[in-house]
Amino acid sequence: MAAPLVLVVLVAVTLRAALYRSSLAAFISERVEVASPLSAWKRVVEGLALLDLGVSPYSGAIFHETPLIIYLFHFLIEYAELVFMITDVLTAVALYLAIQDYNKVVFKKQKLLIELDKYAPDVAELIRTPMEMHYIPLKVALFYLLNPYTVMSCVAKSTCAINNTVIAFFILATIKGSAFLSAVFLALATYQSLYPVTLFAPALLYLLQRQFIPIKPKSKSFWLYTMQYAALYLCSLVVIICLSFFLLNSWDFIPSVYGFILSVPDLTPNIGLFWYFFAEMFEHFSLFFVCVFQINVFFYTIPLAVKLKEHPVFFMFVQLAIISIFKSYPTVGDVALYMAFLPVWSHLYRFLRNIFILSCVLIVCSLLFPVLWHLWIYAGSANSNFYYAITLTFNIGQVSRETRRTFTSC
Repeated sequence: MAAPLVLVVLVAVTLRAALYRSSLAAFISERVEVASPLSAWKRVVEGLALLDLGVSPYSGAIFHETPLIIYLFHFLIEYAELVFMITDVLTAVALYLAIQDYNKVVFKKQKLLIELDKYAPDVAELIRTPMEMHYIPLKVALFYLLNPYTVMSCVAKSTCAINNTVIAFFILATIKGSAFLSAVFLALATYQSLYPVTLFAPALLYLLQRQFIPIKPKSKSFWLYTMQYAALYLCSLVVIICLSFFLLNSWDFIPSVYGFILSVPDLTPNIGLFWYFFAEMFEHFSLFFVCVFQINVFFYTIPLAVKLKEHPVFFMFVQLAIISIFKSYPTVGDVALYMAFLPVWSHLYRFLRNIFILSCVLIVCSLLFPVLWHLWIYAGSANSNFYYAITLTFNIGQVSRETRRTFTSC
């Protein structure tokens, strides 16, 4: 399997290198679907320019990335294109290894249940063969590396690609059963974009299963392990934040990064749900509705944890989809990460209703984004309603598809 993976990596790197040298690179980097006020490369360059002048990059209202990102590119600015290609490759390899290990666990569990005759006769078609499972990790890597959303994020040098790499390593560490590395990478992902804190629950559930600890509130071992994992996570997060303080000798990054994410002051159009709604809203109502919109990302975690406690990896996938839909500044790079997991549950596709129609909706919306943007901004023959309508359709398509997949899995 190593040879096909290397071939996929070579094709992906060649494609990205060719696009970097083409005239499309400048066009892609300006697309609002690809780069948000948080992740746009031009804002990172602006922050670096301020840092070089001895001015805090957070003194203005332009730069909203974390201190570790700006110091990373402070030393690697000349190799930025290479950095983003490497991050994409690392993400794909991490997902490949994670799903490979997960499939081994699933196969052992499936084999044990077959031997114990625990399966009903009518579920035989859902039992996956070793040959089917053998190619799933490669398909996951392929879906990530050659997804147009991923390619565009890399070419635009959106820092969303780095966030995806951190989350991919968190998933790998969790599936491998390393509580320490899982907590460290989850803390790093939270530090980068805040919303991955919701991945704490599925990671904990999976690690509890790996340790054969019963998921019962009355169990002492359950609470002991939960406290240990939470302590590792919180300590890692505190260390990372303190490191950021020592780099800048200032706490300015906290309101500039996390305050910016939560308060949504920049209403630049994107593929999310926030910008149009708050652009049309009276100022004195905005705080209440910002809270309502932000709660969406966190609200579903507890009910999903109860419903999917026996399927923590699928819970993790659903949570990634929720983050990419309901976060304040989403990009297509966020969508690409959870889409990479689609081959893992390909055996459920026969039970999904309207999956072809919903997939076509997402493809058509992706094609219409630049068209309606041009009609609105350049041609002047449309307005913001047109662009938000296609954004709303795109998100409804995502919600409908993942809702159907969740019901099928349950």
